[in-house]
Amino acid sequence: MADTATRTILRTQGRRAYASFGVRTSGTRHPLVATAMVLPLAALLVVVFGGWDAVVTQASSVGVMLGR
Repeated sequence: MADTATRTILRTQGRRAYASFGVRTSGTRHPLVATAMVLPLAALLVVVFGGWDAVVTQASSVGVMLGR
């Protein structure tokens, strides 16, 4: 059988070292923070893939597909 206790101890120590830098390893992100993270990428994708018309067309297609 595999030696899982040693691997578990090593993983736990790694998490403690990671957490000591003040980085949260679990939990949820505030919705405004998530939005602020996504908006620059969303704006870039809108510019690259054809502007608002393409976004509206895709959203409309998804809405029809979902039956709304």
